Amino acid sequence: MKRSLVVIPTYNESDNIPQIVPKILSLGAHFEVLVVDDNSPDGTAGLVRLLRESDQRVHLIERSEKLGLGTAYVEGFKFALARGYDFVFEMDADLSHDPNELPRMLKKAELCDLVIGSRYVSGVNVVNWPMRRLMLSFMANVYTRYITGMPVRDATGGFKCYRRVVLEAIDLDSVHSNGYAFQIETTFIAWKKGFRVCEIPIVFVDRRVGVSKMSKNIIYEAAWLVWKLKFKSLFHAF
Repeated sequence: MKRSLVVIPTYNESDNIPQIVPKILSLGAHFEVLVVDDNSPDGTAGLVRLLRESDQRVHLIERSEKLGLGTAYVEGFKFALARGYDFVFEMDADLSHDPNELPRMLKKAELCDLVIGSRYVSGVNVVNWPMRRLMLSFMANVYTRYITGMPVRDATGGFKCYRRVVLEAIDLDSVHSNGYAFQIETTFIAWKKGFRVCEIPIVFVDRRVGVSKMSKNIIYEAAWLVWKLKFKSLFHAF
């Protein structure tokens, strides 16, 4: 069985990490977990170290400060490539992404190079979000699709499975976006390079504990990024 690494960025996720990591590991011996923690003051990293004591499939990168989602994933991707993993997943730590979907995404990756667990590919599958947040997310994806021409309905989603070859083809050091813009940028690059991008429907459930990392800066970054990607693609810069 080919090896799969699930990369999970964390900042103050001590309530969720002890739940999500064992659920992932229970799916099979070929699944491993890498937590990239941004010096969480609530002791998230310490809990990951405890989990590692009982299962060596748990890995941890501890960073000295809060550096953001995008840089956490880049570090996680580099870790995966250096250690020979075949498939690399992204998912949130807050249980909004169901770990039980990972085998289904892995199965789909036999046919696709990048699999997105999509909230919007079959209607709107979001639970417990305020209407304002839901409309912001949905319209952001409509906006992204219209500006970039990318045929993806959930470009801002953070539940993904990459085949190794996709990450090898992306210049990770040139990806500087953070937040949801990172999701748009990496998907766009994969699509422009000719990789097969597929979406499968998932149900997204809002976090039950902890605090959302959404901010105005994250929204503005994503809004500007789509224009940057559009103009770069006009000059075949990917």
